Amino acid sequence: MSYYIAPQFLDRVSVHITKNYLALPNVKVPLLLGIHGRKGEGKTFQCHLVFEKMGVLPVYMSAGELESPDAGDPARLIRLRYREAAETVRVNGKMAVLVINDIDAGAGRVDQYTQYTVNTQLVHGTLMNIADNPTNVQLPGSYEAEPIQRVPIIVTGNDFSTLYAPLVRDGRMEKFYWEPTRTDRIGIVSGIFQVDQVAQSDIEKLVDTFPDQAIDFYGALRSRLYDEQVRHLIETVGLERISMRVVNSKEPPPEFRRPDFSLPHLIEVGHQMVKEQKRVQDSRLSEEYNKFLYNRRLGETTNGGGEMRPSMHSGSSQVEQRQAVTVPIEDITHSQNPSFFRAYVPNGDSQPPDSSPSMCASSRDSQQSSSPPGQPSSTQLTPEIVTQVNQILTQGNRLGIEVVDTRRFRANSWQSVGTFDGNPSEVLSTLDRCLTEHSNEYVRLVNITRDRRRLSETIIHRPR
Repeated sequence: MSYYIAPQFLDRVSVHITKNYLALPNVKVPLLLGIHGRKGEGKTFQCHLVFEKMGVLPVYMSAGELESPDAGDPARLIRLRYREAAETVRVNGKMAVLVINDIDAGAGRVDQYTQYTVNTQLVHGTLMNIADNPTNVQLPGSYEAEPIQRVPIIVTGNDFSTLYAPLVRDGRMEKFYWEPTRTDRIGIVSGIFQVDQVAQSDIEKLVDTFPDQAIDFYGALRSRLYDEQVRHLIETVGLERISMRVVNSKEPPPEFRRPDFSLPHLIEVGHQMVKEQKRVQDSRLSEEYNKFLYNRRLGETTNGGGEMRPSMHSGSSQVEQRQAVTVPIEDITHSQNPSFFRAYVPNGDSQPPDSSPSMCASSRDSQQSSSPPGQPSSTQLTPEIVTQVNQILTQGNRLGIEVVDTRRFRANSWQSVGTFDGNPSEVLSTLDRCLTEHSNEYVRLVNITRDRRRLSETIIHRPR
């Protein structure tokens, strides 16, 4: 079976690997190539196909190896695997590459519930050190003066903005956003159904019927077609005897006839899978779980007598919360209106410095009168903020709220309060409460599309 390799994917990976083995004059080549994109689009499998075509020997690591009960183990393992790849080049005389799959799942900082451990820091620091000194990678407790072979590193993931920003900067990591085109999708799906002799026209219609589905959807669809025959085998053999028939059986393996690969049947099964996806999204069980955690934490903080500073939760699911990302502070889109950066008054009884009561009352009346009908009015929500929130929600996008204290602001380590959509009045009420609870922190709004792309970030509050 021959699988399809996207030309753009082949170009970026092959150029990166080859460039790292060449001595280009006065050129600093990034050691890392970060391939990121939506889940299930075949990033890892496309890499595997490119390695086979180029004759590259890969050394693999997974996100699960980036954490350990013992501090320092993951960092040491990265160095071991890198040196193993360098030794592979020396012994086999072929190019090798170190591949770390799903790095953001093991080393990414997603939200306020993600624990940032010593190992996470050491993993980032180790990768940065290797990227800066690729021929001088030492193991703890030993030192070898002789340089080793430079080996390119490829990391895959969904959201690299959850990683430590200095690691993904230009010069250390070259970024490649993998988003297959329609032609790529048709080519990949044709490879999946190649042995089944599905017509090319049916493949194109199938891809056009489910344009928003990831590549792995079609592999799961093909597997689903065999469910009826597997079910028939279980009924024939008997549920009590199926284990003995399938495992270590002296009888020949079961034979399966070709399922119905007609286009109407493929579309029918595909719609069944889409309905199951929608049920998972609509159940929102993680939302109820997060609400329980929030209420419990709020009760523990109150009963403990300490400072109560709970985090707000949105109506978004846990999956949506894991997609919350940050970008370098230089890229933040600021509003041109200076009222976006005013120090908001935490409650209606307080007055801003150097303001008289009449001026404060006049300001509140002005804000209340300028708020759209049906929207909550607040001394903290200016008309500009209300207008911005309404514009984001009426466009069908989601509104993200993020906060950060003064110390973490310098490191651009924002924390997600939540992602919101739906009723603007409820969202504004939540934003008002957030501004009150985080009056001594930075607060910003993020315009997020349905496919989780961040269009803009705007700081609406700065600590006084």
